[in-house]
Amino acid sequence: MDVLGIDIGGSYIKGALVDVCTGKLTSEPLQLETPQPATPGAIIEVTCELVRLFDWHGVVGCGFPAVIQAGVAKTAANIDSLWIGVDVQKRLQQATGCPVSVINDADAAGLAEMELGAGVNRSGTVLVLTLGTGIGSALFSQGALVPNLELGYLPINGAPAEHYAAAAVRSRENLSWQSWTQRLNLFLNHVERLFSPELIIIGGGISCEYKVFFPLLKVQSDLLPAHFFNQAGVVGAACFAAEKSHA
Repeated sequence: MDVLGIDIGGSYIKGALVDVCTGKLTSEPLQLETPQPATPGAIIEVTCELVRLFDWHGVVGCGFPAVIQAGVAKTAANIDSLWIGVDVQKRLQQATGCPVSVINDADAAGLAEMELGAGVNRSGTVLVLTLGTGIGSALFSQGALVPNLELGYLPINGAPAEHYAAAAVRSRENLSWQSWTQRLNLFLNHVERLFSPELIIIGGGISCEYKVFFPLLKVQSDLLPAHFFNQAGVVGAACFAAEKSHA
């Protein structure tokens, strides 16, 4: 079964058709720039354009950068604060004419990795982190998701962690790999003290460079790159929507 997975991020809105049984993309992935300011009307317009580009009329899964409860955005990370309180699921369904399921973007990436990727058959506590414009986080205990965990807001040196150690910060401040991973290590060590994960999976745009920066990380947990790299959110959103459509 194919489902259109969409991952709304602070920099790009990405999408692809996904075989939800295997996690394989069955179309070329497409991405459009996230509009700035990232207001509800602007993001919905770009998301609808992405759906039109796929000429898609079926089930849609959407990963969204916010705490999502019953389809409603309770926070807004790297998007306009006007999203807070908006029923994202209802607005997207009305705009696209498709059945849409919405989930926190990092939770979507985590589901992809736990069900079909690097976390398959791993029990205990597993933490999936997405490093991109911000820092997304998804926590699993004995395979069950603890939803809407926003570890990117943890304070590190007086600032939210994602303002200090996200992948976008490395580019913006022109940090060396060594300098950036020193920051990332502070965040990871803090997270390890809080949750004692047995495995940390790192995804997001920078995960394809794992061979460069993984050797510089100093963690107690097992460490793996995301199997789906930067497409984990797209795959997980599609899988989430498929499960909801059969519920």
